[in-house]
Amino acid sequence: MYSSTVMDVDFVEELRLRTWARQNFVSPEDRDLDWHPVILEEMRNIDDESQDD
Repeated sequence: MYSSTVMDVDFVEELRLRTWARQNFVSPEDRDLDWHPVILEEMRNIDDESQDD
């Protein structure tokens, strides 16, 4: 779950970004590549979770 992008933010900020990603999830084609890497990573995690079902 954690990557090198996590090192750029503190724990609280990371949680805030991951929560934002889950609350504002969009499909891959609708994602803005300028979003913070933690947001993009969390949305990819959500993609992976939905494929596991």
